[in-house]
Amino acid sequence: MALTNSQYDMIMRSYEEKQRLSRYNLEKNSEIVYQKIPEYEMVEKQISAISIEKCKKLLSGDSSALSDLKEQLKKLSALKTRLLLKNGFPADFLTPKYECELCKDTGYIANQKCSCFRTAEIDLIYEQSHIKNLLKTDNFSALSYDYYEGEALEKFKNAVQICQNFINTFHLDYHNLFFYGTVGTGKSFLSCCIAKEIIEQGRLVIYFSASQLFDALSKSTFDKDSKEAVSGITEDIYECDLLIIDDLGTELTNSFVSSQLFSCLNNRHLRKKSTIITTNLSLPELRDRYSDRIFSRITSNYDICKLMGSDIRMKKKLL
Repeated sequence: MALTNSQYDMIMRSYEEKQRLSRYNLEKNSEIVYQKIPEYEMVEKQISAISIEKCKKLLSGDSSALSDLKEQLKKLSALKTRLLLKNGFPADFLTPKYECELCKDTGYIANQKCSCFRTAEIDLIYEQSHIKNLLKTDNFSALSYDYYEGEALEKFKNAVQICQNFINTFHLDYHNLFFYGTVGTGKSFLSCCIAKEIIEQGRLVIYFSASQLFDALSKSTFDKDSKEAVSGITEDIYECDLLIIDDLGTELTNSFVSSQLFSCLNNRHLRKKSTIITTNLSLPELRDRYSDRIFSRITSNYDICKLMGSDIRMKKKLL
């Protein structure tokens, strides 16, 4: 999974905190046991002394030292358990407790990421994708053809098929999608459907409305003390596996916006990173609003999907 350095560090800090909490709880429980069962602490000191003694004998050539050590440790361990149970403590009271017993809250098993690390990655990606709440309702399980008819229905069905192909081949091929058409015809909905599936593949997806995107790029460019600049938002925008730019054309367009849009699309194209754009603009309006090179970049490197029909959001409200 393509995590940024800051994302990886964030996850690892969470594991460090889990380990710190585990150590703290173990130390606290140890103090309780030592106060109530002085003999328990004496047994632990005895274990340490015996271990040192047997190790010395083993180094001096006594081949029986290791088996003797194992036998004595087994007996003393059983004694510790009896002492705990006798005094009302569970047998595992002084056993470290981990959220994940597989990796002991380290995130790794040998050199491989634990399954809990993968879960943490996906959770973080959901949080940072900007569409966590949207994906609860906008996903393929909510897909319906009931609001379309005639040519609009055929175009929507074709768009859904293109989306499915995009998802199924995402790990194999570099593709971009451009959804355009009238308001409320499912453009943003389909982009969210794709986002959910790609996130579930363990990929990094970032969603921005057009105004959010250019605001972030503006802060990163002009405000070096801004939070976005510090977190390296520009690199995340260029490098994430899938970038979704929703409602292109609703932002206040100027020369800065046009140059930043081209830079974004060009950088992602050079890196073979997929992008989805949705807009209410027609293709002629797109050409007029932005530069010819942006229009050329989109029409040359994006699968163009036109959606049409009446405003579904309005239909739902009326129903």
